Amino acid sequence: MELSVVGGEPLRAVAMQQLLDLDLPDELERQLNPPTRAYVRDRRAMANTPMDVKELRASGALVLAVDMPGVAPADVRVEVEDGNVLAISGERRRPAGDGDDGGEGVKYLRMERRMGKFMRRFPLPESADLDGVRAEYKDGVLTVTVDKKPPPEPQKPRVVEVKVAGAGEPKGKGK
Repeated sequence: MELSVVGGEPLRAVAMQQLLDLDLPDELERQLNPPTRAYVRDRRAMANTPMDVKELRASGALVLAVDMPGVAPADVRVEVEDGNVLAISGERRRPAGDGDDGGEGVKYLRMERRMGKFMRRFPLPESADLDGVRAEYKDGVLTVTVDKKPPPEPQKPRVVEVKVAGAGEPKGKGK
């Protein structure tokens, strides 16, 4: 028994079309394979790494300040990736003797500071001088400075020598 709707299409066909219009494979994939806790934790850590970006009026340089308290400078990495992308990554580790070594260690009653890896990416403008990127780490703050390329020098017009055709040749026999 088929029920008809306005327009003459069977109700079953309309319902089936609506189901097919949904992106069920992707939704089903998300439900069956949720992201791991580590992935979610790392994603949050990446998103929650505070960063200020400012442009200096005088020089046009970009200055990025990233808060990284408790991160050893050796665990910080600054890279310029293909496509003018600045990548800042690192890892905050637990202090030695905090229980990860199998010894007595400590028992955390509350742990609000995130441990683990983090990464932030920032697209750089075409005018960025990729060879002049500088990074400085002081008091838990990483400061990355990206200079602006100097404007191209205007080309001076090339002067072309104009030669006179037939110069130096006799113009004809004089009478």
